[in-house]
Amino acid sequence: MTLTPKNSGWIEVICGPMFSGKTEELIRRLVRAQIAKQKVAIFKPTTDNRFEGEYIVSHNQRKIKSVQVHDPGIILDYLNKADVFGIDEAQFFDKSIVKVCKSLANSGKRVVVAGLEKDYLAKSFGSMPDLLIDAEYITKVNAICMGCGDPANFSHRISSEKKLVVVGETDKYEALCRRCYIEQRKDKR
Repeated sequence: MTLTPKNSGWIEVICGPMFSGKTEELIRRLVRAQIAKQKVAIFKPTTDNRFEGEYIVSHNQRKIKSVQVHDPGIILDYLNKADVFGIDEAQFFDKSIVKVCKSLANSGKRVVVAGLEKDYLAKSFGSMPDLLIDAEYITKVNAICMGCGDPANFSHRISSEKKLVVVGETDKYEALCRRCYIEQRKDKR
């Protein structure tokens, strides 16, 4: 049995590797809130420039209107304008995103956050671990391994860039299972 809070706010985190459907799940939840006539505010970082600036867009091109922000603090300006807050690509925001999400939840808001919990080196990514610690609900989604078809939990970078943040699609990343990821990483050492 899952309890749904009625008198307080909460944080939901959707995490997993590239191509696992995180944004698709975020959009699904936010659309359901809109159908229920709840006021929804949706945000994404300016770092994510892969698609249209005014939309969160999933890999299968499902999209929903959003606000692109550089500073997570701007999200708090919408506190009295929405009941539900959606935040995509949370790993790209600085550490202040955790404080923003806590403030929203502490104010009685539902906060739904999606992001990569680990980077291409399989290390914790940005503020995601802190968001996971504070979340009332966590949904971990897997992709399908592009090497063997098993469940994939790793985002393997196939491009040669070494920076931590390299925004890309299948031109730069592939989802891999543990075994295939380890094999690929051996070749890069």
